[in-house]
Amino acid sequence: MPAFTHHIFICANTRPPGHPRGCCDPEGTDALREAFKSEIKRRKLGPLVRANKSGCLEQCEHGPTIAIYPQALFYGGVTVADVPRIIEETVIGGRVLHDLRIAEECLNNPGCPHVRARRGEFPS
Repeated sequence: MPAFTHHIFICANTRPPGHPRGCCDPEGTDALREAFKSEIKRRKLGPLVRANKSGCLEQCEHGPTIAIYPQALFYGGVTVADVPRIIEETVIGGRVLHDLRIAEECLNNPGCPHVRARRGEFPS
């Protein structure tokens, strides 16, 4: 079997309501993953494109978060409504969606303004 062209990891981490870091699937419904799976199936992209539920991707303040490999793209604030556009533009078209992309300087950075804002801190 050929290698995946795209492997999409959808964070399904849940935390209690009001947690300071937030969470990517507050309702625990896997709705985002199901939307990706449906869109991939609808476009007949399997088995080369795969969408899997993942544990925490450590980008909670940017959530809901997905990671797309091998391109190593992290998208944040992803909604079910974004899924067709992600599949069309990024997976099929090879284009980065800059409105969803988590900037490299924000990845795993507790000093990121998004992280600080979530904690109630504001840059000076």
